Amino acid sequence: MRRLLALAMALAAALLFVRPAQAAAPTGTLSIASATVAADSPVSFSYTTTSSNAKNWVGLYSDPGNGPVNQTYVASSAKWIYTPGTSGTASLPTTGLAAGNYILYYLYNDGYTWLAQPVPFRIVDPAAGPSWLSTAFPLRNGKVSALYSATVAGLVRGSTTGLTFSKTSGPAWASVSPSGVLSGTPTAAGTVTVGVRATNSAGNSADATVTIRVQSGVLVPQLRALTWNLWHGGTQVVGGLDKELRFLLDQDIDVVGIQENGGTAAQQIASALGWSFYQNTDQAVISRYPITATTPTVAGSAVAATIDLGSRSLRLWSAHLGYHPYGPYDACFGRMNVQQLMDREAQSGRTGQINSIISAMNSDLSASASTPVLLVGDFNSASHLDWTSAKSRCGYGAVPWPTSVSVENAGLIDSYRQANPNPATDPGMTWSPLYKTFTGGYGYDSHIGEPEPQDRIDFIHYKGPLTVLSSQTLWTGSPSQTNPSSNLWTSDHAAVLTVFQVG
Repeated sequence: MRRLLALAMALAAALLFVRPAQAAAPTGTLSIASATVAADSPVSFSYTTTSSNAKNWVGLYSDPGNGPVNQTYVASSAKWIYTPGTSGTASLPTTGLAAGNYILYYLYNDGYTWLAQPVPFRIVDPAAGPSWLSTAFPLRNGKVSALYSATVAGLVRGSTTGLTFSKTSGPAWASVSPSGVLSGTPTAAGTVTVGVRATNSAGNSADATVTIRVQSGVLVPQLRALTWNLWHGGTQVVGGLDKELRFLLDQDIDVVGIQENGGTAAQQIASALGWSFYQNTDQAVISRYPITATTPTVAGSAVAATIDLGSRSLRLWSAHLGYHPYGPYDACFGRMNVQQLMDREAQSGRTGQINSIISAMNSDLSASASTPVLLVGDFNSASHLDWTSAKSRCGYGAVPWPTSVSVENAGLIDSYRQANPNPATDPGMTWSPLYKTFTGGYGYDSHIGEPEPQDRIDFIHYKGPLTVLSSQTLWTGSPSQTNPSSNLWTSDHAAVLTVFQVG
């Protein structure tokens, strides 16, 4: 088969470098005619690039697991074709491929450098009926006497050719368009349920119920905020996108700060949910409620968005700081003293990154009394609120980890530690529900097979008129380190969910 390189070596490298650096965003485009392809029918696509080469190519891979997610070889493509020139159209056969999730990569000169963001699609069995990702789920809040609109069209799987939607039950004010838009003007406060039916061109149908909380006052009295490292955009787990969507629906999430976006994951998630999004290659924000302004990449490690919550706005910053060297390894394996740990933190770039982000947040922090601010993300650093004189982490006492200290000095509050003030009884570990034993790298290969130092490195910080009602770490199922592609949980980090009362 094509591109049969040393798979074992590639997989070993993937394990050694669990916090990969991000490559530059590609400038070309890749688009497909339809995100759903009938089994044994070709998938058609178009492409553009400024890096023309006779051996540029498009590869079709199962999603996820074996595509070049980090712009390096992992495994062979299922189908491929050369795509010369600066633009064009082509197609790939799907003959012999089972129904399921797949992805196209547009790659440079017989190699694995991305020319465009990869594009996922699904192969479906035309004889199968449609099915909902969840048969009962909430939508965004509504308000009495205010026009309401939300879509459910992206939440149906299976055979969706000629798919149309209709209303089966619910209040008179609510209608469902053939394209899957639920709309109307609510007439009274309370939680309403609307029945929705999806029907394909073969006449097969599936039903779901959606709930809408109609408010008479504040549109979003409680905010459910999540930070989530997606682990290469969720591509390491079979059916990653659908599992991500079910998780967000099940947890009734309002806003998410994303890290390891993989270029397009936030857009894919938001498009399926009918949400707003803002993204770069690595960081992103998605929201049930409209994004009205954005801040581009700061220090290569954060983006921000302004979210309209009705009676007030919210500023949400999503950050992903440098991953090497890693402090808990230096402490637990290297047994470095505190000054050495601080020197290594500076070497990692995290200290400079967080200070640059806080500097960029100055105007937001100054305005936080009226517009609350969240700073969330994967900091790849422990917290001084956890490493205390209790010697609960690898026998150390107090360690003033500079990223958390800088955030606290800027007036931001760690929501998890506020809700769970005792690090001994509520450690809140987010790295890692997947990795239980150390796999190597970072200069500590002599410790391979030892227990992975667990720590809390993902955070939701806030400032402004918000009250923390609860905060918890989350994942689904029992993540396997030895067979991660079959996990129910799509990440190698735990997510953090904080529920706020909005002042």
